[in-house]
Amino acid sequence: MLRYLTAGESHGQALVTILEGIPAGLKVRAEEINEQLARRQKGYGRGGRMKIEQDQVDILSGIRAGKTLGGPIAMKIKNKDWVNWRKIMSAEGGSASGGDVAQDDLGQAKVVHHPRPGHADLPGGIKYQHHDLRNILERASARETAARVAACAIARKFLESFGVELVGHLVNLGGIGVTEDRPGVAEIAKRTEASELRCLDQGAEQKMIARIDQAKKVGDSLGGVIEVIVTGLPVGLGSHVQWDRKLDGRLAQALMSIQAIKGVEVGLGFESANRLGSEVHDEIFFTAKKGFYRSHNHAGGLEGGMTNGEPLVLRAAMKPLSTLYRPLRSVNIMTKEAYEATVERTDITAVPAAAVIAENVVAYTLADAFLEKFGGDSMDEILRNHAGYQKQVKDY
Repeated sequence: MLRYLTAGESHGQALVTILEGIPAGLKVRAEEINEQLARRQKGYGRGGRMKIEQDQVDILSGIRAGKTLGGPIAMKIKNKDWVNWRKIMSAEGGSASGGDVAQDDLGQAKVVHHPRPGHADLPGGIKYQHHDLRNILERASARETAARVAACAIARKFLESFGVELVGHLVNLGGIGVTEDRPGVAEIAKRTEASELRCLDQGAEQKMIARIDQAKKVGDSLGGVIEVIVTGLPVGLGSHVQWDRKLDGRLAQALMSIQAIKGVEVGLGFESANRLGSEVHDEIFFTAKKGFYRSHNHAGGLEGGMTNGEPLVLRAAMKPLSTLYRPLRSVNIMTKEAYEATVERTDITAVPAAAVIAENVVAYTLADAFLEKFGGDSMDEILRNHAGYQKQVKDY
């Protein structure tokens, strides 16, 4: 039902995204998209690029007078750093005389021959037959997620029309974990928005900041774990009947597609493998007031590939970023001699930003499942379908 594509390089002119499938009549303002873009740029441990870019979306089509039209929505986010990379990232393929542009004219100092361990540099160079690995790293960069957040912010706005709330926060950084219990989604959002690391636990946060400072001193990087919680979802999004309709699989794919994410779990996740079944599965109860409900939420709001009415709880593990200011050993792809890996401008950690990106890609995936369940071409039609289904659930 929904789909989006992004385009653009990290130091190119702009990032572009096209989102298709949003129904007509959804109220959307550029400021709401910009709010999500600004949230993505924050976080202790971010690098110098965030001081240059102040992401603002330019809506090119699909929205008129503050409401979606039902057609594709096109958006652009300019790269302010483009002015410093204009010659290096030029799209022109020839000189005025018709000959090839000299390598020096494309910025010899920025040619990349030393792939970074853990990055797309080497496999991408081999796959696409590029010997300047900048042709790979510019697109593989997590700068691309700004375009994703822009598209997914509209899907998020769609979900909010039905009372769905989302929050992402950091629960571990560099091995330092959060110990506090989770309050409600609104309280988590309020407290983590005021935190430098989107962290609930102030004591743990101070230890995390010290860990970041230590990593910075030695030219290293840090990863961590983020958690996304979603409330207000109806029972029955997704399906058990085919592998590609299972919502847990679709959500895992969305999270795994974020740069540097290496693991995803739902609810109790990997810990469920260490427990007895009686310690894992959530017993079911019923009252006239509450309807069906669970004793716990170890399942994380998903059973059999479908939402079950409990809060959705997802976690994703982010590895340390692969650019290190104290570079690892690598090889020059031209001479095949040992060499230190390339150093690009980078963050010491981007886990807080990943929490915001995760919120929004989860919102997109849920909006897609929502439209699959309650499909329609306008907001009024979908609202009617949703209300009818909610009555059906209540009467079950």
